[in-house]
Amino acid sequence: MLAALLYGQEDLRLEQVADPSPDFGEVVIKVGAATTCGTDLKVWRRGGHAKMLKPPTLFGHEAAGEIVALGAGVVGWQIGDRVVANNSAPCMECFFCQHQEYSLCPNLTWNNGTFAEYLKIPAPIVQHNLLRVPDDLPLELAAMTEPLACVLHGVARSQIKPRDRVVVLGDGAIGLMFVATLADTVEVLLWGGNDQRLEIGQKLGAAKTFNYHQNPDIPGVVKELTQGWGADVVIEATGVPSVWETAIACARPGATVNLFGGCPRDTKITVNTEQLHYSELTLKGVFHNTPEYVRAALDLIASRQIPFELLISQQRPLTELKQVFDDMKARKVIKVAMVCSQDCSS
Repeated sequence: MLAALLYGQEDLRLEQVADPSPDFGEVVIKVGAATTCGTDLKVWRRGGHAKMLKPPTLFGHEAAGEIVALGAGVVGWQIGDRVVANNSAPCMECFFCQHQEYSLCPNLTWNNGTFAEYLKIPAPIVQHNLLRVPDDLPLELAAMTEPLACVLHGVARSQIKPRDRVVVLGDGAIGLMFVATLADTVEVLLWGGNDQRLEIGQKLGAAKTFNYHQNPDIPGVVKELTQGWGADVVIEATGVPSVWETAIACARPGATVNLFGGCPRDTKITVNTEQLHYSELTLKGVFHNTPEYVRAALDLIASRQIPFELLISQQRPLTELKQVFDDMKARKVIKVAMVCSQDCSS
């Protein structure tokens, strides 16, 4: 089959590899759509990820498709079922899992390789995080279950209350998903650097949008809009250390700052201890998702209450994956649904 392998920093290669076959408890799916992600872009640019993968490795982690092979011991699934698989599953046995803190499980089973014709799903994911896709739901929308599950986890950890003013820093897919999931209940102020993405943010419900190229003093503008205090909740969705510091500067006394975007390994930020202490700030690092939010994410997508299709800029054949990552780097696209072209040979 044709598959993408990451060898290092911006070194992504399409190669012919052996078709996967399922071991005990596993299934193999034919990938119907694999969506690109800001995390994929960061991993491609950085050449690796502290948690999820180490090159050389099969690449990509958001996909939906159809089961084509079942391993021994698999029950409840049939060949032909339309499914979406999360890219991980917790062990359900460790200290953190016993405390229902599944995203902190040190034994998470990770799965990469969605940019391929076929994808093998490990047994723990089959058991805990493989979900059936409704017949009327396009696979490219179902493929966004994983990032939306992370966002729903982030929302739950942000201590948001009715009538809060929430600042979202970042107009990538994750920032826009935060806008979409929050806009019905609170006032959301979105900052980004791309006018087209900010327009999508408005369509998803942002009360106000700002291009930081024209409004570089983000904390100053936030305070002007909040009677001089700052935002009730700030969500950082870029993974840039300096923006983490900006997020903290936007917060009012008593605020929660959700440091959601994953920064490069071993980077550091500076925090004003006086502000942190006397303003009683809550700084939260929020990572990944849990089985509860994976299910909630697919349910929300399937409800069609939110037009998540606005986040998919294009549909492209797998053979154009390298160009797609160049386009993502240039911020020409948000998410792209990759499909295997007709000339892929397995």
